[in-house]
Amino acid sequence: MALTYHVLDVFTERPFGGNPVAIVLEADRLSSSEMQTIAREFNLSETVFVLASSSPGHTARIRIFTPSRELPFAGHPTLGAAILLADLRTSLVNGESDAIIALEEEIGSIRVGVRKRGGGAAFGEFDAPKISNAPEALSEPEEISAAVGLISTEIGFENHKPTLLKSVPTFAFMPVANLEAMAKVRVTPKHWVRAFTDRGVQGVYLYTRQCVRAQSAFHARMFAPDLGVPEDPATGSAAASFAYIVQEFDVLPDGTHKRAIEQGIEMGRPSAISLTMTVARGKLEGVRIGGYAVRIAEGVLKI
Repeated sequence: MALTYHVLDVFTERPFGGNPVAIVLEADRLSSSEMQTIAREFNLSETVFVLASSSPGHTARIRIFTPSRELPFAGHPTLGAAILLADLRTSLVNGESDAIIALEEEIGSIRVGVRKRGGGAAFGEFDAPKISNAPEALSEPEEISAAVGLISTEIGFENHKPTLLKSVPTFAFMPVANLEAMAKVRVTPKHWVRAFTDRGVQGVYLYTRQCVRAQSAFHARMFAPDLGVPEDPATGSAAASFAYIVQEFDVLPDGTHKRAIEQGIEMGRPSAISLTMTVARGKLEGVRIGGYAVRIAEGVLKI
């Protein structure tokens, strides 16, 4: 069996930035174990397998795997798959195209708007799944700070404190005082298990208002060793959950609010994530995640 695959860099307009994702087309004949084996072979944060949709209202069904397990949803694989499918299936008119790609995922249906202009990188944006749980305070500051190689005084800024948000996946959110502290962050396994693994945390998202880029509102790093991801250069699902943390502490007024998040800079893979939040009656009513993606490789898997 021969299967075509593509590799895209997501949340970047230039090759070799952002977060790479491998996308395997026409993967219907693969078993779950074969998909997991292929994901380990690519050894990227996630690998996407594109299958035929189960209903005519959807473009395709996708399954998402890290090197160690399947995920019901993830941001940059969703965006990358949608941009690739739009590129393969939509014709350009005067060098431009617009498409709506409807994806069936384990979490449900995700609709992605994709636009391409003037031969540049394509931009995609999707409505993130809603989260019904409220953020929970994370206690034991010495333990959680030690788990990421920091001291407790380097955790927190303004009124922002460490929180846990149970979603898909479940993230811990840790505000960090400044960029100097962010540069020191390292996973400390013996503390990590007690601080995060035992609490069901799948990823730890660290953020600060100090940024490298003038246009960014937050600088972030994300670690998920329990998912086989030592560090992620861009994390759309975490950014979607982060919107609830922003609203929890910043208490945004009613209206639409846009924030640019930079990530991956310490890894040498700078990423830019567009976060759009809609607030009504003091509550977060909608979250959109957007970004660019570029195709950098393609090939054939021989199974």
